[in-house]
Amino acid sequence: MERHYGWVIVAAGAVITCLAMGAMFALPVYLQPMADDTGWSRAGISGAMTVGFIVMGVGGFVWGTLTDRIGARPVVLIAAVLLGLGLFIASRANDLLVFQFAYGGLVGAAGGAFFAPLIATTLGWFDRHRSLAVSLVSLGGGVAPMTITPLATVLIENYGWRSAMLMTSIAATLLIIPAAFLIRRAPTVQRDAPSPASDIAPAEPRPANMAAIFRTPQFFILAGVFFLCCAAHSGPIFHTVSYAMLCGASALAAASIYSVEGFAGLFGRVIFGVLADRLGVKRVIVVGLVLQAAGIYAYIYVSELQHFYLLAAVLGLVYGGVMPLYSVLARDYFGPNVMGTVLGGITMTSSIGMAFGPVGGGWLYDTYGDYHWLYVASAGVGLAAAALALAFPPKRRDPAPIDAVPA
Repeated sequence: MERHYGWVIVAAGAVITCLAMGAMFALPVYLQPMADDTGWSRAGISGAMTVGFIVMGVGGFVWGTLTDRIGARPVVLIAAVLLGLGLFIASRANDLLVFQFAYGGLVGAAGGAFFAPLIATTLGWFDRHRSLAVSLVSLGGGVAPMTITPLATVLIENYGWRSAMLMTSIAATLLIIPAAFLIRRAPTVQRDAPSPASDIAPAEPRPANMAAIFRTPQFFILAGVFFLCCAAHSGPIFHTVSYAMLCGASALAAASIYSVEGFAGLFGRVIFGVLADRLGVKRVIVVGLVLQAAGIYAYIYVSELQHFYLLAAVLGLVYGGVMPLYSVLARDYFGPNVMGTVLGGITMTSSIGMAFGPVGGGWLYDTYGDYHWLYVASAGVGLAAAALALAFPPKRRDPAPIDAVPA
């Protein structure tokens, strides 16, 4: 039932994701200027992102469940206002607690309203090419480090961090709102069938409500892998800009490492999406998680800018490609009718995982004076994610009846 308007949903979702995630996840380039200007500790500033991940996770569950009832458009419109308000208050804050409330509370709540609603809506428009479609929506998250992060760096250098954050709040809100009006529900409910290349066993019977979802082993395996995956890469993503500056890179050059990750992630989303549609989502996720852990560990040997770029390309390709695929697993497991609730639930667990990286990395730096143990610990968590992913229930190889009609 792929209709042409489904690709409009994909394009609008990519734009909204770019603006929203770019505005929220630009905090790493604010870290040093804010610490220098305010005297706040790195751990304290990073704590705002930790609070944001937790709030984003809880909010994502609420927003996702609400999307199943009223659709994604009103949810995204409300979130756009929250995002702008949070960034505005954060840019004016003179107290660390106020900043953490604004950035962590309001911006975090807004961030939770984009992933689950947009992906659930996109999945509703596609029978085939689901992996590619959701990967293209998430493409906005890869474009964000190439656009919003360098732009924020330039604005900080020319106007200071407060004015840069204020301008970002205004621009993001004014651009997200019109894009949100392009989001529509799919006109009919999809056939309740997994993707053609699915390599996992769907939940039987299909859960019809929240309580039934939480009783399935598939949900807990999916949520656990997503949690560990995000816990593994959130610290390296957040602190590598600062790490590169400690190794002698300029602020703009260090921020460009983030851009390289985002650029590589563009290719990763497309490549992994196509591979998942052909080979199966489970296989692609397991291989990607192993590669992610290896890339994170390699950072302990890096000190030159060109090596930062090389690892950023590898990690961006891998985690950028893997992240959207969890939603395809969710669709194959649970069907289309509870997607907002399921995606909200796994987003909540992944956001809790993401919350450990920034504050943990800041604590490890403040305690040991370098980032060595951040990368060692993150790599170990990444391997644990790959091991747990092997527990995804495999697809049963039942022979098709002779008179079966192809989907």
